[in-house]
Amino acid sequence: MTTVKTLLGLPGLRLRPRAGTDLLDRPVTRIYVTELSDPGRYLSAGELVLSGLLWWHAPGDAEPFVAALARSGAAALAASGADSGGIPDDVVDACVRHRIPLLEVPADLSFSVITEQVVLALAAASDSARKRLQAAAEAPVETLVERASAELGLPCWVVSGLGRLVAGTAPLPMPPEDVVRRYAAREPGPLTVLPVEGRHAVPWLIAVGGSLSTAQAELAEEVAGLVGVTRARAPRPDVSLPAEVCVVALRTEGSDESRDVLSELLPDALLLDSAGDTAYAAAARPSVTGLSTVEPLLRATRILCGVGDPGPREESIESARYAVEVAARRPGRVAVVRAGEVDVHELLLAGAPDGLRAALRRRVLGPLLAYDAEQHTDLVHTVRVFLECSGSPTRAAKALHVHVNTLRYRIGRAGELLGADLTEFTDQLDVYLALRAGD
Repeated sequence: MTTVKTLLGLPGLRLRPRAGTDLLDRPVTRIYVTELSDPGRYLSAGELVLSGLLWWHAPGDAEPFVAALARSGAAALAASGADSGGIPDDVVDACVRHRIPLLEVPADLSFSVITEQVVLALAAASDSARKRLQAAAEAPVETLVERASAELGLPCWVVSGLGRLVAGTAPLPMPPEDVVRRYAAREPGPLTVLPVEGRHAVPWLIAVGGSLSTAQAELAEEVAGLVGVTRARAPRPDVSLPAEVCVVALRTEGSDESRDVLSELLPDALLLDSAGDTAYAAAARPSVTGLSTVEPLLRATRILCGVGDPGPREESIESARYAVEVAARRPGRVAVVRAGEVDVHELLLAGAPDGLRAALRRRVLGPLLAYDAEQHTDLVHTVRVFLECSGSPTRAAKALHVHVNTLRYRIGRAGELLGADLTEFTDQLDVYLALRAGD
């Protein structure tokens, strides 16, 4: 990493510090030459600003210039007083006030020489940094991130596309899921974010705490490649599970990403055999948060997740399989259903093919459906409300805003058409299942 102190040691430049001697460890990323009185719009963090002070005419002129450097995060100001009789006190005071290191350039030194020397120093530092990073290629991700932060002079993080912080060198200034969301939406922000290389359905992202120069961006891309290799090389941990587990079924409609997503979602789970576009994993206490975060980064048109009941593996697999079928009938691009939160009849119906569900509905409700179509009535709705009110005429009449005698008449007529006694539990159960088969 090239710092302001590095530049002071370059042979032949003879730069002399005039202010900010306690700030010489600031990293330098590039050099920018300007004679504008307010160069703020053209500056970026880490720049060495080189100026002949042609913009300075009287005390007070230094304030807007140096303030612009401070706002942009400039590394230092290298100034020549050849055309102003030395560096004015006004400039020195402004640099002290805004905490900008000030380096005095000898009057006989050409700016082209300074530029050439600084560019060569930056290139050499970049090559050295790349070699140091490559030397750490076998290190864990945490070590690579620490090395990258040291070379870039900025905090670094690795974030999973599911919104999980994998590694970092400082507290992340925003939730990990916000990093992913901003990246997916291409929203500008305080972090520079780029993808980690690799053939994984769920990407990892490298976030750097600031804007990057060309050399820094190249170095960050080098880090992305190394982290990608480390990720691909890392084996899944050996998993020892208790007799009772919780199985998660994950389906990615329209893509084959389910196993990769489940592997990243549950890194400590035991991956089971996949079936079609659905993958299964068993864990002791699985957490399935983050699917909405990663959804924009996948090819899948929908992500469906079913969490089985805790128990023996085969039983949990079955309940997870039914739960994911229930999720398939829920709205939204991401649907998560836990078997324990779903009524038993809904789980049972979820396992029935669509053709069987339609046949069941026609067989049980056929006469009632035909009557409604001919008479332009809605007895089907009346029966459903009645059954969902536990067969209570009073509650159903209130829900439908009709007189209780009207409700009793309609239920009696529906029972005649169906050949069923809608006050008997077994008939109620058959009819209700047929009604729900159409959902």
